[in-house]
Amino acid sequence: MSTPNQSKNTSAFFLQAGVSFGIALLTMIVAVLYLPVDPWIRAFLGLGTMFLTTSSFTLAKCVRDAQENQYVVSRLDQARVDKLLAEHDPFRAIS
Repeated sequence: MSTPNQSKNTSAFFLQAGVSFGIALLTMIVAVLYLPVDPWIRAFLGLGTMFLTTSSFTLAKCVRDAQENQYVVSRLDQARVDKLLAEHDPFRAIS
């Protein structure tokens, strides 16, 4: 059974994504902390940053789960086709 090519991320790409996420989150936190506004505005922006961060992780997980599910369905369909082709005898007489 042939399997479709799965693209794998390199460790350099994974490191770059993690570092860029960390820098972006850290700079946002520092910006909120040093913003010259009242504490309640700072708290509101902090909560917004926290919500955006957690929802981005949730979205990434949903996208990954959908891709994995599509891959499994694709593999099941390919297995069914392979089974039908293996059982097919083109020289068998049609009755």
